[in-house]
Amino acid sequence: MPGVVKVMLFLAGFALVVAAFNTLIRWSLRAPKVAEQSTPGMVGLSYFEVQISTANGKRVFAWHIPAAGPGASPALVVLHGWGGNAETMLPLAPPLHRAGYTLLLVDARSHGRSDPDTFSSMPRFAEDIEHAAAWLKRQVGVDSRRVGVIGHSVGAAAALLAASRRDDLAAVVGIAAFAHPKTVMRRLLAAWHVPYIPFGWYILRYVQHVIGYRFDDIAPLNTLARVRCPVLLVHGTEDAVVPVAEAQTLHARSNRAGKLLLVRGSHDSYEDLEHQIGEVVVFLDDAMKTR
Repeated sequence: MPGVVKVMLFLAGFALVVAAFNTLIRWSLRAPKVAEQSTPGMVGLSYFEVQISTANGKRVFAWHIPAAGPGASPALVVLHGWGGNAETMLPLAPPLHRAGYTLLLVDARSHGRSDPDTFSSMPRFAEDIEHAAAWLKRQVGVDSRRVGVIGHSVGAAAALLAASRRDDLAAVVGIAAFAHPKTVMRRLLAAWHVPYIPFGWYILRYVQHVIGYRFDDIAPLNTLARVRCPVLLVHGTEDAVVPVAEAQTLHARSNRAGKLLLVRGSHDSYEDLEHQIGEVVVFLDDAMKTR
């Protein structure tokens, strides 16, 4: 009996350790929630604050910036990356608005001023994109045939995922998109000095269980081939979070049908993008014309 008791105590202790470890992993899937400090009005743009219904009965916050010109305009859903918010993407708004686009700058769930959810993930970013695009298509003054998406980092990967499962998006611009979630997570684990065997392997398996998707099924490396609209990949040449080689790998996977724009800058700071935004506008204009 004493031996049985020891085994039972060991198993109970092991179960507690696993449960605590799983809780820690789930906690790591909660992104920082930072509210915006500025508004489109501060950069001279007229806008409306809106709440849009999304998955799980949640609502996402967004800035709706209508186009200035008459008639039905092309439109863009613009989504930040992990831990960001609509303000992160605000520098893109003035030049895109001048180019004639209606804009919807969105806070993903559990980010900015949007509703919190149990965890954040790239598929949930994609769900928010799809609901935001559907909302945008219903707005007066928007040409529902010419709605595209601009996403940064996780938002870029989510834009490709959303576009891979629908055919009503006119264009995708992915800024600093990674090729595969597993590669990103393994880099993070290495930076945190977490050995892959056994901890890293288990973490990757458990995260896939929590989010409800296999990484291979949602990886941009694989979803890109299923995207039916034009794609522009924008990447900083000094990006240390997602190396520029990943953008080149994605571009090659697109069979050169997609376009690649390299700009000087890091993962979160693009010194040259403001000067090269004209190339993004040219891409978007061409893509929208095909619709």
